[in-house]
Amino acid sequence: MISQKMTDAINDQVKAELESAYLYLSMSAYMEAKNLKGMAHWLKQQYKEETEHAEKFMAHLYDRGACVVLEAIAKPAAEFGTPLDVYKAVLKHERHVTDRIHKLMDLARDEKDYASQSMLTWFINEQVEEEASAGDVINKLEFLGDSKASMYLLDKELGQR
Repeated sequence: MISQKMTDAINDQVKAELESAYLYLSMSAYMEAKNLKGMAHWLKQQYKEETEHAEKFMAHLYDRGACVVLEAIAKPAAEFGTPLDVYKAVLKHERHVTDRIHKLMDLARDEKDYASQSMLTWFINEQVEEEASAGDVINKLEFLGDSKASMYLLDKELGQR
């Protein structure tokens, strides 16, 4: 049986994952408005992944006989600056999510909740990939500078995700 403390923490993470999804959807819309359709696509994929993450946390609660309680999520920003600014914000946000996942793991260990620890291991590994992916785009954007031709090619590349 999962503790109420762990249930509450995972429900809070469901909210955080849905807020992440909403943030990435807003970033995608912003990039679409800037006619950077490949970057918009990349961010839309992030949005989809975040909703899947929320569903994984919810499934864990269901499987453990706990209730899912959905809370209201905050309105995301609508303006994000340059593409480099956007991806720096993505990386900063992913690092925030990583910190949240680590705190959940700490709680699962304190609670001796081995089932949650097992589930959270997947998320820890996923966060390594998320941060690396955002960092890769940042490195490319920094390398490209203001080259419109290179930005066009990178936008096409990101649209292949």
